[in-house]
Amino acid sequence: MGSKQRRINNTGRSRGEDVRRFILENVERHPTDIAKRVASHFRITRQAVHKHLSRLVLDGSLTETGQTRSRSYALAPLAGWNRTYTLEATLAEDVVWMRDVRPELGQLPDNVLRIWQHGFTEMFNNAIDHSEGTKIHVEIRRTAATTEMIVADDGVGIFRKIQSRMRLLDERHAILELSKGKLTTDPTRHTGEGIFFTSRMFDSFDIVSGDVSFSHTTGEEFDWIRDNAQSATGTTVWMRLANRTNRTTKKIFDQYVSGENYDFGRTVVPVVLAQYAGDPLVSRSQAKRVLARVDLFHTVVFDFLGVTSIGQAFADEIFRVFATAHPDMELLFVHATAAVSRLIARARSTAGANVRSRATGKRRS
Repeated sequence: MGSKQRRINNTGRSRGEDVRRFILENVERHPTDIAKRVASHFRITRQAVHKHLSRLVLDGSLTETGQTRSRSYALAPLAGWNRTYTLEATLAEDVVWMRDVRPELGQLPDNVLRIWQHGFTEMFNNAIDHSEGTKIHVEIRRTAATTEMIVADDGVGIFRKIQSRMRLLDERHAILELSKGKLTTDPTRHTGEGIFFTSRMFDSFDIVSGDVSFSHTTGEEFDWIRDNAQSATGTTVWMRLANRTNRTTKKIFDQYVSGENYDFGRTVVPVVLAQYAGDPLVSRSQAKRVLARVDLFHTVVFDFLGVTSIGQAFADEIFRVFATAHPDMELLFVHATAAVSRLIARARSTAGANVRSRATGKRRS
């Protein structure tokens, strides 16, 4: 076979792999019209697409149901694994990772494996050190496109523990503190950065505990908090990641760390989490709840997404009183409505020039 023919074959093979990867990455969102989507994206015929679909069904990557126009495709489960560990003094997350978890993840790119190593060891160690439970359950589910992992313990529950230790009014306020980062109930052994960074490494990251659930999804503007239909025992962490992604642990760390010492100096505060039972954010006490521990950071971005209005006292406490007392901090805000922006501007106008120069924001119309 000549070199020209080999190049043609390699090009065709590469394009075919691209088509099949696109199918696997998009079939969950388009189970019934995936053929149409692929044909449009690659500008190939439906007949060509169906050859790729048939190949993926034959090799066990996809399942198909229905006939002709009603045909639907789904990712096929490739592997499932679970194990329950007794919490005891000899239990160590690095040993469990190398002996049990890593082999079950199969052949994945190095950057993906590093994300899984970070996520698993952080969450498993949290359960060992903080849960006060007796068991940890680990479960892995794999398809050709994604991997999911569950780490669950039968302990006191992460949100309730934080609420109790910090004397917070509501479990939702524990989620607000977790969202800021640098939160730990055991500062002698933990920096409080594990959950913050881990949640941002995965495509989806959920915590179910007590009466509420927290969900962070990469690419979505909101972090979701939901009330559980029934109070959940212990803490369950669910992580999901595409088997092929350009994301790396370094890229995530670099978004929030700075300086020669790689200091975790930047945080984003989802202001909407400070609301309790739908009450508007009007008081200085509510502002102080938002401001709790933010002086641990150099740069604070107050995200007002989901907040339609605030009170004058609330704005004044953050953008004049606190800003004046912390002139070396950079206070920014994003996703503010016109009404919210006006009150922030009013608070800043009565602060010192050094505060005004550091407090900037992007407005949401």
